[in-house]
Amino acid sequence: MIAILDYRAGNLTSVERALKHLGFPCEVTDSHRKIQQAERIIFPGVGAAGKSMENLKNLGLDTLLRERLQAGIPIMGICVGLQVLFDYSEENNSTPCLGILPGAVHRFPEDLRSREGSLLKIPHMGWNEVRFVTAHPVFDGVPEGSAFYFVHSYYPRPAAEALVAGITDYGMEFCAAVARDNLVAMQFHPEKSGPPGLGILSRFCRWDGTAPRAD
Repeated sequence: MIAILDYRAGNLTSVERALKHLGFPCEVTDSHRKIQQAERIIFPGVGAAGKSMENLKNLGLDTLLRERLQAGIPIMGICVGLQVLFDYSEENNSTPCLGILPGAVHRFPEDLRSREGSLLKIPHMGWNEVRFVTAHPVFDGVPEGSAFYFVHSYYPRPAAEALVAGITDYGMEFCAAVARDNLVAMQFHPEKSGPPGLGILSRFCRWDGTAPRAD
């Protein structure tokens, strides 16, 4: 069973529907027992970093997530579930986060412009190509030039370049996906990104958490 972490964030049912469409048993849950028994964990969410961290701590899911990660269980973070993996986020007057990955989450500049010079809207909302830069079982097989759906005003800036698995350009290049050991996470929403996104979810649900080979 795949546990979809219920920490009172938005968009959990969209992930559940996508997994059931793919034929993988899953449950949206905050039950520590069920999460401990799960073969894989998906940590999705739409919302603010401050409230997300408050809910995680109140439910005891911050500690549990670290424990399951250390135990080698494959874990996927999506959107806010990516952002709060880092040391802190600039959102909500600088929110201390889980500190699982080194780095921080920053707000897009208000004067962000396209390569042609036009002012870009914040939040970044819509379809953008992701360029995957690291060989990884979850991301391998994504057709070159595939676009994915984004909704966010903040973006991750990992402290270690080796963490970066995917890059997107929206007025500036930013990290759109990360990978380390049995953890993968992405800023975009695979559950809302058509066949390429469903492919990522399907490969994650079959992934054993083994780190990719170094070329």
